Amino acid sequence: MSPEEARRRFAQARVARLATAGADGRPHIVAIVFAVGDGGVIYSVVDAKPKRTTALRRLANVAENPRVSLLVDHYEEQWDRLWWARADGTGRLLGSLDPEAAAAVALLRDRYPQQRAVGMVLAVDVERWSGWAAADPCRPDPSRPDPSRPDPSRPDPSRPDPARPDPTRPDPTRPARSGRSQAE
Repeated sequence: MSPEEARRRFAQARVARLATAGADGRPHIVAIVFAVGDGGVIYSVVDAKPKRTTALRRLANVAENPRVSLLVDHYEEQWDRLWWARADGTGRLLGSLDPEAAAAVALLRDRYPQQRAVGMVLAVDVERWSGWAAADPCRPDPSRPDPSRPDPSRPDPSRPDPARPDPTRPDPTRPARSGRSQAE
């Protein structure tokens, strides 16, 4: 999957998994809602859903180690429709008075009308988009013949067929003919 296709599929997804790690290297993953802004920056915000605190582990991890990955995927029982897209980048924490945070909250509210921001905004500057799809148009489908490769079930016209005699070569099973005709 091309980076452009990965970004397109990512932006259309409704939920992503955010992977962070603190200074101790311990991984932490959580499902988030998000919006992709101009330039491919991904935004998420601490919202008003019930939580024990707004000082979330993901935010503490980004403050200690800004390297993050986000993953979206599509699964269904028909496996030729599976795909995933990932964004790898650097996270930044934005306070509510930051103009970029206000724009991010507006993007998020447009995408999720029920969302109410109550805390920090996480901005992820994406450095790499990647992905995979079972039916990727950029990758050949192994169940379909590749026109650039010979089909082993069909005869190769550039090679002689042993079942058909070559009219330009003498047949070893027939007696050789002399230059004279039989009538002579």
